[in-house]
Amino acid sequence: MAVPITAFVKEYTRAISEGYAAVFAGAGLSKPSGYFDWKDLLRPMAETIGLDVDREHDLLSVAQYYCNQQGTRNMVDQAILNEFTKETSYNDNVAILTRLPISTYWTTNYDDLIEEGLRSSNRKPDIKVTQESLATNIYDRDAVVYKMHGDVRNSSKAVLVKDDYETYEFTHSLFTTALKGDLVSKTFLFIGFSFEDPNLNSILGRIKALLGSSVRTHYCFMKKVQNIGNNEEFAYNKAKQELMINDLSRYGIQAVMLEEYSEITKILKKIEEGHNLNNVFISASLSVPNKNWTTESATKFAHHLSKELVKRNFRITSGFGLGIGSAIINGALEEIMTSKYKHIDEHLQLRPFPQFSSGNNTSFEDLKHNYRIEMIRECGVAVFIFGNKLVDGEEVIADGMLEEFWIAKEAGKKIVPIGSTGGATKQIFDEVKEQIEEFPYLKTYMQALETELDSDKLIKLVSSIVCKLRQI
Repeated sequence: MAVPITAFVKEYTRAISEGYAAVFAGAGLSKPSGYFDWKDLLRPMAETIGLDVDREHDLLSVAQYYCNQQGTRNMVDQAILNEFTKETSYNDNVAILTRLPISTYWTTNYDDLIEEGLRSSNRKPDIKVTQESLATNIYDRDAVVYKMHGDVRNSSKAVLVKDDYETYEFTHSLFTTALKGDLVSKTFLFIGFSFEDPNLNSILGRIKALLGSSVRTHYCFMKKVQNIGNNEEFAYNKAKQELMINDLSRYGIQAVMLEEYSEITKILKKIEEGHNLNNVFISASLSVPNKNWTTESATKFAHHLSKELVKRNFRITSGFGLGIGSAIINGALEEIMTSKYKHIDEHLQLRPFPQFSSGNNTSFEDLKHNYRIEMIRECGVAVFIFGNKLVDGEEVIADGMLEEFWIAKEAGKKIVPIGSTGGATKQIFDEVKEQIEEFPYLKTYMQALETELDSDKLIKLVSSIVCKLRQI
């Protein structure tokens, strides 16, 4: 059955956040980077044997016919090698999918876009190409990439003609077993993939036979049939698409219907944003108490704010701000250590600032700026409290906090400034107030954020704001 985009975004975001999301990538994921799809790859070979690839639906047979006529598959192997080793361009969809904390990627593609995307996001891939590689694991891996049809670097072993598909169960039985397990235990997003692939249809059929009606929910993107002026043909194609959508539901696959495939990038960005809303960056520094907050009351507030957010299953990121950073950390740790099933790495990320440059060509100021960008990148919400420091014995506004606000705002993060705490946060609050149309989620809270001094009420207020943001 078809599922609304909003429902898909919510459910797949939850799967990512709870650790059971997976991706199944087909040629359509790689095509925006400049790679051919199957039709374009086989077009010159089809012409050689007198076929028109645009009139053919069984592309496996086209590849097999060509190999039969040539007496060898060498030219097909060479075509793969030439196509998938050429220079390619940046691909937004690959970048987003590999930035997200997804640990399982399956693909029928021969290229290395997924692996390179993971490495670019500082995530270590464990790549499975042969059955032998399934028996070994890379230490400290962040994700497993199953290349079930082979890799460009060993094109002679790639699965690409009818012979390969017909013997797949014997030559790649462990891949079939591994995929069965993941289809049972994870929620897949099928992207850029043709459901006419005979190998996938066979595997899904076995899963159906194994599980009966107890199939897991998966998702795929599908473009709506367009009416290009022929009403009769449009009605026929629309009816056929509806039948296909209903048939996919036998395997638990729900179609996410699109007007254009270009919508996918926007949808993936919404998923990334939704996931990041679980991560709260707390920007805080307090070297000198002010008229409304003593050192003791400010420390207590920071401690209990962090503790409450962890209690509500948020992950706290802290730069260990001057004078108050330890209170944020201790609050998070107290909740983690006293609650069952909570773990430090799931709910607390410490990012203490570098204290000096290592002597490379990057200035110390640039080093700190880049560090702030990286620290804020995976957070969806930025909470600001207090914000002062001492310079030559004089109290001044914490300019580092102002920089963090500008970075967070530029990156589209949700800003929550508690103006009543003073310092740089008050300046941030005043700017947000002047531009409140850019922060509609704060409209009903602005007066309390500006005037409330009761720490318990402020903690309840901030918790309410970030919890509502997470539901978007």
